[in-house]
Amino acid sequence: MKTVESTKPTSPHPALLDPSLAKETAPAKFKAKFETTKGNFVVEVTREWAPKGADRFYNLVKIGYLNDIAFFRNIGGFMVQFGINGDPKVNAKWQKAQIADDKVAKSNQRGFITFATAGPNTRTTQLFINFGQNGNLDGMGFSPFGQVVEGMEVVDSLHNGYGEGAPRGRGPRQDLVQDQGNEYLKKDFPQLDYVKKATIVVE
Repeated sequence: MKTVESTKPTSPHPALLDPSLAKETAPAKFKAKFETTKGNFVVEVTREWAPKGADRFYNLVKIGYLNDIAFFRNIGGFMVQFGINGDPKVNAKWQKAQIADDKVAKSNQRGFITFATAGPNTRTTQLFINFGQNGNLDGMGFSPFGQVVEGMEVVDSLHNGYGEGAPRGRGPRQDLVQDQGNEYLKKDFPQLDYVKKATIVVE
């Protein structure tokens, strides 16, 4: 199993600071490998489930957006959330790079990956993986585009001691993650797990 490196080691991808450059169409089916601080897992994406979401995810992986980012919200039995870049300059460019909604073709079941939203047509970069049978999310417009096919035990093992984010819980505040990036997280939430690198898998 080969992987395509998402970024050159010497220079960041220009799309990190210009989301309009991240506009490739994803293959009909592809896999992405996540190397994390707890081990590796693999997501298989089926584009027809949620084409716009699949395309956005494909581009995020290819440009290196998902490298060195935290699993900042982990609620046991529910889901684990990630997708805010560690660099505040990158976040500032992507916060308004919204994509239109996809119809919900698959249910939010265990191991399925979905974009988080803040309402209709607000998906940007934040993702979550379902721990349980979360079919109640389907009617709210959360459309899965893929599922974990290897390493779900790694996803299960990601640190969940901080729980829900502030102010409702003791976890990180999302606005501060956006504004301060990994500097804030590593200082105040040192036990969080991270995606070290995400790459597109070539069979």
